[in-house]
Amino acid sequence: MDSLALYILAVAGVGFTVGLTGVGGGSLMTPLLLLFGFPAPVAIGTDLLYAGVTKSSGVWFHHLKHHIKWRVVLLLAAGSLPMSLGLNLFVMDESFRSSEHFESLLTTTLGVMLVLTALVIVFQDRIQQRLNGDNCHAARRRFLVPREGFAQQHAGVITFAMGLLLGLAVTLSSVGAGAFGAAALFILYPRMKAVEIIGTDIAHAVPLTLVAGLGYLYNGLVDFTLLFSLLCGSLPGIWLGTYCGSMLPEKIMRGVLGVLLLGLGLNFSLGAVH
Repeated sequence: MDSLALYILAVAGVGFTVGLTGVGGGSLMTPLLLLFGFPAPVAIGTDLLYAGVTKSSGVWFHHLKHHIKWRVVLLLAAGSLPMSLGLNLFVMDESFRSSEHFESLLTTTLGVMLVLTALVIVFQDRIQQRLNGDNCHAARRRFLVPREGFAQQHAGVITFAMGLLLGLAVTLSSVGAGAFGAAALFILYPRMKAVEIIGTDIAHAVPLTLVAGLGYLYNGLVDFTLLFSLLCGSLPGIWLGTYCGSMLPEKIMRGVLGVLLLGLGLNFSLGAVH
């Protein structure tokens, strides 16, 4: 019971940070669970199911507001969902899951994705300014017009390939469906509004995290007591963080968070190598 209360309290802190900064919980939750001593497969599998459940309501909200580009979602899912299913059914067989290389693969992938997510968080404002800022027209003329032309001609292939990459990263680390996925959409679809980027990213993240999480569940790598703790602790924390968001310096918090994720990412990736 004491451990359960500690998990709920710690997860509430993660939820508070998510509500305050808007950064997805996967990049924070899985490292926290590893620090608590949970095996990497259990931490990742449980976090994936948690993410799928908690983000589901967001899809309905964005759908009602017409913020979701369903064609983009389908293109991403066409790559990510088969990739996730394939990893869970054919790659993560019992012999591989029992080997020493399995946990090393997961922690290394987690470390790499945390580093990428940290870079996205730190440079998010610059990315958005480049695509949506006052000098947007000049930037498009100098840098983005050739890329937009290429993307328009090969949009389906590029988005499908991005889905494959996200399916691989999210299934092996639980990280990537949030900040990293949104940044990729900002770059691939610079004409989409920010709310459409967010809505589309969430609409793709829900089925991906659910499929990946159910794959871990099928392989017996989900802790239901831990899942209950995540749900009980994070939801009140997110509400409190959202409420306090206007009273605290968000940019500073995001900067600190980016540095923290960068340190965790380097620790997990380099630690797994050694």
